[in-house]
Amino acid sequence: MSLRSWFEWVNEFPSSVAIRESIYGYPYLLTFHAVSMALFAGLIVMMDLRLLGIAYRRTALSQVQKQLFPWQMFTMGLASVSGFVLLYGQPTRYYGKVFFWLKMALMVAAGVNALVFHLTTYRTVAAWDSSQRVPLGARLAGALSLVLWAGVVVFGRITAYNWMTFE
Repeated sequence: MSLRSWFEWVNEFPSSVAIRESIYGYPYLLTFHAVSMALFAGLIVMMDLRLLGIAYRRTALSQVQKQLFPWQMFTMGLASVSGFVLLYGQPTRYYGKVFFWLKMALMVAAGVNALVFHLTTYRTVAAWDSSQRVPLGARLAGALSLVLWAGVVVFGRITAYNWMTFE
């Protein structure tokens, strides 16, 4: 089964049709996704600005991480679930959108960036917490994260329009 035929198959599910045709449900879902994504993006920006040494410089990075991480994961969960339900409600609409696939690719890249950061550079956070000097790897991860998540937000918004849609 090709990816396109899988999207077409899901498009015909009664629950997919119900979501898509809901007078109030779909707009509320879109609004919920936008708000949860904005909250998530704001929390990511706060952490990335600390990594870059621009904000919260008097607070140890491990403390900023400790406070933000649970909220980042919670809002990422909300944005992910609502985004999945939006995709489930209109799979064939999203299948042909170049910007949707760019958004997905950027989300994967942002996740890989965060994973690499946490598995490598962040392991030595105690050393740089005491010196108040953020290593280059952490600053690069923060800068890359800002660029990637900004792209996710931009391409997510552009996905709503019919630019660069193929069949």
